[in-house]
Amino acid sequence: MSKPLVSDQLWARVRPLLPKQKSPTPKGGRPPIDDRAALTGILFVLRTGIQWEDLPCEMGCGCGMTCWRRLRDWQQAGVWDRLHELLLAELNEADKIDWSRAAADSSTVRAVGGGELTGPNPTDRRKLGSKHHLVTDAQGVPLQVELSAANTSDITKLIPLVADIPPVRGKPGHPRSRPDEIYADRAYDCEPARGILRWLGIEPHLAKRQTPHGSGLGVYRWVVERTISWLHNFRRLRVRWDRRKDIHQGFLKLAAGLVCLRFLQTG
Repeated sequence: MSKPLVSDQLWARVRPLLPKQKSPTPKGGRPPIDDRAALTGILFVLRTGIQWEDLPCEMGCGCGMTCWRRLRDWQQAGVWDRLHELLLAELNEADKIDWSRAAADSSTVRAVGGGELTGPNPTDRRKLGSKHHLVTDAQGVPLQVELSAANTSDITKLIPLVADIPPVRGKPGHPRSRPDEIYADRAYDCEPARGILRWLGIEPHLAKRQTPHGSGLGVYRWVVERTISWLHNFRRLRVRWDRRKDIHQGFLKLAAGLVCLRFLQTG
């Protein structure tokens, strides 16, 4: 028997975060689609990569545009950010976040039809694309994800990416949001960035350009590359079809939350 797209564990965490739906007026009106059914449709699109209009009616989640509107509204309401913070707190409470080091990297995806936060990809014959920027802990738990145009330099997103790691609760004392060290490849080689990271209390290990390979930093960096591949296992993130940045950001943050949930349920 196949497993439901929206598991009970996921729904128990998402349901309290959702804004209340408006009830039909006394004059009548069609009752809104159930939130869990709408989330099922959103997850189906995220996992399979199909277009919204191809969402099967047999799933009971209404039409594709209904699910699209829910994703838009929930992203605007900050549901996926709060879900991510909630799961990070649970992981921290269970001692499943390794703050001793972090790793940062990015990956480029093609943007079919262009849209917000897209740009010419210098590695793909200047075709329009976007970048997914990611920072993880030492095990690959996604601490923060960001979206930018494909022609954005990686180093310009490193400091904002680290600074936007949410305060992670789950243990007594002040929430934590800074790893002890951070590792990144040659695209992040920048002395001012190293100075800012040290000022934040983070020891930088950024590979330097024009130096021979074999520095050994890849021993620690591979976890972020693995997490990027996990994110891109959600087919809707392999190619960007959504012209609006909030829709794609919603998919990206939801996928990061699902990866966190997977870490929470294993081991």
